[in-house]
Amino acid sequence: MGSMKRRWAFAGLLAGLVGYIGLPYVLIQRLGLGTLRQGKLSEAAVALTFDDGPDPQYTPAVLDALREADMQATFFLLADAARQHPELVHRIQAEGHEIGVHALRHRHAWGRWPWDAYRDSRQAQRHLQELTGERLRWGRPPHGAYTLATWAGLRRAGLTPVHWSVEGGDWRRGATPQDVQAHVLSAVHGGAVIVLHDGGPGAQITPVALPSLLLGLRKRGYRSVTLGELEQLGAAPVTRAQLPARLMAGLDRWLDAQLKIRPALGREGGLFRLQALGFPLRGLHLPDDKPLQAGTPALEFHVNNPLLVDLGLGRFIPRARQEFGWVARDWGQNPAYAEAEYLYCLSVHGPVLRRLGFQEVALAPFDQWRLGLWSRLMHRVYGTEPRRTPPVLSIISRAEFLRRFG
Repeated sequence: MGSMKRRWAFAGLLAGLVGYIGLPYVLIQRLGLGTLRQGKLSEAAVALTFDDGPDPQYTPAVLDALREADMQATFFLLADAARQHPELVHRIQAEGHEIGVHALRHRHAWGRWPWDAYRDSRQAQRHLQELTGERLRWGRPPHGAYTLATWAGLRRAGLTPVHWSVEGGDWRRGATPQDVQAHVLSAVHGGAVIVLHDGGPGAQITPVALPSLLLGLRKRGYRSVTLGELEQLGAAPVTRAQLPARLMAGLDRWLDAQLKIRPALGREGGLFRLQALGFPLRGLHLPDDKPLQAGTPALEFHVNNPLLVDLGLGRFIPRARQEFGWVARDWGQNPAYAEAEYLYCLSVHGPVLRRLGFQEVALAPFDQWRLGLWSRLMHRVYGTEPRRTPPVLSIISRAEFLRRFG
C-alpha cells in the first residue's frame, strides 16, 4: 500500500512539473506563443537587445559602439544593478535606446519558488520605472526561461514577453569576438531580434565584437532599431494561429540539416537554400527535346516560405534577382556545387520563374499530384491563397544562369 502511494505521489509530482515547467518550455520558450521574437522577414531592420546590465565596465563600451554606428537597441536591465548605476540607465535613455525589464537579480526561473518568480517582474518593473520615469513595456526573464509563475507575473505587470530569433552566443565557454560576429552575421535575417550581453559572462566578448558586427550588419543592408520601432514595422507576439507555421519552419530546419540543404552563401535570412544532388526524376525532356537524364549533377533550390509569404509575389522578383546573384557566387566558389550542370526547382511558381529566365517542363501526373498536395498544405499552414497553376519543373543551365546573374 505504501509503495502504491509513493507511485501516485511521484506521478502527481511529475504531472505538476510538466504543467509548471514543461508546457511553458514547449509553448512559450520554444514555439514562442505570446512572445515577440521577430519582426517582418522582409524588413531591413533588426532589433539588437542586450541582457544582464547595466555594468560599469562593459555597458559604456556597448553604448559607444552603438553611437558610433548610429544604431539603436533595447537593454533588458537587472533592477538591482540599475539602482547601483543610475548614470548608465540615464545614458541609455539619453542616447535614444529602449529599456526593458530583465529581473531584480539574475536567477533562472526553474530554480525559484513560484510566489517569488511571480512577484519578480512587477518588483523589477517598479524599481526601473522609478529610475527612468517611463512606463516600461518589454519583459524578458533571465535565460529566456519560463514557468507558469514567471509567465503570470509578466502578464500581471503588463509586460510583453520578448524572446529572440538570433542568439549571439557571447556567453558560451570559449567564445571569441570573431565567433560571435560570424555567427550573428550568418544567422541574421530581416526583423531578427538578436540577443547579446552587456553584463555577466557574455559582456567580456560583446563590446569587442560589436563594432565589426555593426559594420557587418550595415554592409548587409540592415539597421538596428528599438523593439518599439520594430513593432511599428509590423512585429507582434506569436499567436495560436501562427503555431502551425512555426512548427513547419522547425520541420524545414530539421529537414535541411538531414538533407544537407544550405542557405546561399551561408546566409540564413536569404530567400534560397541549395542542395547538391543527382537529378531525381526520369523521363523528362527540356523544351529543345534534349533528354534530362536522372542522376545528372544538379542544384535544387528551395524557397524560404515564410519570407516569400512576407514579401508577396509582387516583391519576390526583384528580391529573387538580387539573391540569385548570391546563388551564382555560391555556385562559382563552393566545391560541393562544382559539378552541377543545372539549377532547378519543383514548385507552382513556374510562371514567375519563367520571367527570370528558367525553362518550364511539365511533370508526370503522379509528381504533379504529390507536389500539388504539398503546395496546398504549405498555403494552408501559412494562411495564403493556393496557387491555381500546376506544379512544374523550372530549370536553367549553369552557363545561362551565370550569364544572367553571375
